[in-house]
Amino acid sequence: MVNFVYLASQSPRRRQLLEQLGIRYELLLPDAAEDAEALEIALPNEAPAAYVKRVTGLKLDAASVRLAQRKLLPAPILCSDTTVALGRIIYGKPDDSQDAARMLSELAGKTHRVLTAVAVQQGLQRFEALSTSRVSFESMTARQIGTYVATGEPMGKAGAYAIQGRVAMHITRINGSYSGIMGLPLWETASLLQAAGLEI
Repeated sequence: MVNFVYLASQSPRRRQLLEQLGIRYELLLPDAAEDAEALEIALPNEAPAAYVKRVTGLKLDAASVRLAQRKLLPAPILCSDTTVALGRIIYGKPDDSQDAARMLSELAGKTHRVLTAVAVQQGLQRFEALSTSRVSFESMTARQIGTYVATGEPMGKAGAYAIQGRVAMHITRINGSYSGIMGLPLWETASLLQAAGLEI
């Protein structure tokens, strides 16, 4: 039985969540020559669920190639991608602080979805899952949004916020998977890894 997994993600939150489950992992990160951000570009009129599943699949394809090229020991590869959606509008990572403020002002006072796709590759087999949660924000003033953006926390986060961070004071309700909103739904992840032969 395999006793570790390759994590193809640069997210410190995903590492933290795997550690919470007691899962041993090794990072399988892109080379400098790889344009990992290019994989995250949405297609015209793409539905949020289709988008997040497609991006996760592309990340897993790239990680599988990386594993073979580096001649590493075989083990399951874990990939995940998270997006925030309001209706069919996809909110990825903000370009800058102005973009972050725009996203937050559009999400404020509304309920949006957080979709996290997880995929595991074990040899020729691929296991996939999708976690969908709902998050409600209170109405936020421009000053409140500006104060949060100034912390730098929204940068590099889908929807320009981190559920485990300071924005929590503006969240009135969560329905779904807290770990999924953070970026790695633990129930789905554990189920996929067990299906791939990992002892948890």
